[in-house]
Amino acid sequence: MSTIDAPERVAEPVPGPAPRLLVIEAPYYEAVVSGMRRGAEQVFAAAGATHRTVAVAGGYELPAALRMALSQTQEQYDGFLLLGCVVKGETDHYDFICTAICQGVMDISSETGAAIGFGLLTVDTLAQAIARSGDDKHNKGAEAAHALLGQLRLRRHWGL
Repeated sequence: MSTIDAPERVAEPVPGPAPRLLVIEAPYYEAVVSGMRRGAEQVFAAAGATHRTVAVAGGYELPAALRMALSQTQEQYDGFLLLGCVVKGETDHYDFICTAICQGVMDISSETGAAIGFGLLTVDTLAQAIARSGDDKHNKGAEAAHALLGQLRLRRHWGL
């Protein structure tokens, strides 16, 4: 879905106990990622969800951190939101990093069935990232939070 035609969304409640969520963020582009996090936090608050946030060094570390979070036993989370931003540079590094992150998250998602919201911006310019992390309906962090809550509703519907 493009940013321009993004629908206005309202946070729908998740049946059952208040969701406990983990936000894993790669704040390399701190202003962008914090803007996305603020958008997600508004969605979580409207849905009655609580969350904790942890940071990793960069986008490449997101899948491994997600795997660790799913494997740990101290805290149990109902869902996970991944936030990050990769801006295209002058080398092939961008393509390799974006492919690795996306494939890593998809592998974990399809293997585990965990409720995951994937908010990784892969953009050509920093201006594009800023446009997708502002306090408006184009915020991709909020969009990923809605997707996460939708997956969580589906898991609970199926008793998972």
